[in-house]
Amino acid sequence: MIYGAMKFSIGGSLKLAFRPWVEGLENIPVRGPAILASNHLSFSDSFFLPAVLDRKVTFIAKAEYFTAPGVKGKLTAAFFKGVGQLPVDRSGGRGAGEAAIKAGIQVVESGGLFGIYPEGTRSPDGRLYRGKPGGLARVALATGAPVIPVAMIDTEKIQPPGQVMPKLMRPGIRIGKPLDFTRYQGMDGDRFILRSVTDEVMYEIMKLSGQEYVDIYATAAKRQIADEAKRKADEAKQKADEAKKGTERTGG
Repeated sequence: MIYGAMKFSIGGSLKLAFRPWVEGLENIPVRGPAILASNHLSFSDSFFLPAVLDRKVTFIAKAEYFTAPGVKGKLTAAFFKGVGQLPVDRSGGRGAGEAAIKAGIQVVESGGLFGIYPEGTRSPDGRLYRGKPGGLARVALATGAPVIPVAMIDTEKIQPPGQVMPKLMRPGIRIGKPLDFTRYQGMDGDRFILRSVTDEVMYEIMKLSGQEYVDIYATAAKRQIADEAKRKADEAKQKADEAKKGTERTGG
């Protein structure tokens, strides 16, 4: 009931304000389990995709969204529960990954739609990054559920980092044909199989999205970007300090 109310209010408002366009909606099964594997450009991806589907989609979200103290924390927790998010503690290293996989399997085995971002985090620059071989592939091989590739289009342009007010523009969603990996069932302990399944899904997402593909993890790319930003800031500070010292020496 809460999900339905949230979908009607939030989903209806999103569709009215942003008018997202959708291709391939017929590839979502009317009933039965499936895994929706999507690229990840924006925080809003987890809202736009459910807004255009008739069925409930369950994503996993970090546990901090559900445990923050105070009135704001309770409202945030109620909101995320209402829109179908499952809390997963990601602070425990490998244990966090296992918790996410278990949550995904439970959703799929109950006949639901499970949404997952194989990149593991949002793209830092709009490009498509290497998929992590654990969660997506293991849930697919453990359940035998079809994997449906999804491409979010232009959602990162609606509210870039640092921008307070969202830009009213039409994002897009392309939904590909289901991928069948039942030929690999029972082989979820083979890391080469997990890599192969993940890469096949990422290739389909790339074709749907038209993104440039980068064969490193998005987390590594974020570190590189942060390191480069720090390097440039240090260089600018050094030049400013040298200019200041030169002014002081000349008595300017």
